[in-house]
Amino acid sequence: MKTAKQVDELVKQLTAAGKSKAEIVWQTALACVGWPYVFGARGEYCTVQNRHARYSDSHPTIRTKCKGYDSGSCSGCSWYPNSERVRMYDCRGFTYWCLRQVGIPLEGAGATSQWNNADNWSKKGDIKNLPKGTLVCLFVRKDNKMEHTGFGLDNETVECSSGVQHFTERKAKWTHWAIPKNLYDVDPEPAPDPGPDKGTAIVIGKNLALRQGPSTKCSIITRVKTGTVVNIESVPDDWEYVEHNGKYGFMMKKYLKED
Repeated sequence: MKTAKQVDELVKQLTAAGKSKAEIVWQTALACVGWPYVFGARGEYCTVQNRHARYSDSHPTIRTKCKGYDSGSCSGCSWYPNSERVRMYDCRGFTYWCLRQVGIPLEGAGATSQWNNADNWSKKGDIKNLPKGTLVCLFVRKDNKMEHTGFGLDNETVECSSGVQHFTERKAKWTHWAIPKNLYDVDPEPAPDPGPDKGTAIVIGKNLALRQGPSTKCSIITRVKTGTVVNIESVPDDWEYVEHNGKYGFMMKKYLKED
């Protein structure tokens, strides 16, 4: 488990290396795995004093999960590795804190209010049209309310529920996604409806760009060499939505020869 100091240093290193905001947020979220869940917390250090400040009868685990709650000492606690602090969150506090590391504010006291605040998002949608290769905030809707939130990247998720957890297979509970404003210079497009299998195509362009969206202004995911075979997912207008080595994006149709 990393310490808060180590994660803070990671953010500085990624920023200095010129990594994208999305990459910084995702790597930061992964670095927090193992840190504790505390209702109402938004990235404060996990200390006995901060747990006392958050305690309520409706959330007894704030006390019962803390070995030193009554004694006032963090000695021997797994969340005090090598006498160094970690941070604590609830689900919406986790996404809030990670996005703040790249200067993106995410307003709202809970998952529902975050989702309902139009100023938070550039695009939102249903999970069936989740953009491929794109970092998003995920939500779980139940009875017209968002009862949980976390981060998603393709089929992987990082969330703070029973502590910060990383899942390599996205669970069926997630129902919606949203892209925070200013996370991308040009927002990725939602995935087109799959439809029937369209087969394959051969790249005839030189180092053809696989892009986040159907525009030359959209970010480049990777470049693909001439002669490479890609899988066609759908064909929107002058572009084709394709898969290559597990990465999904858009390529200009005129640089592809359908096989």
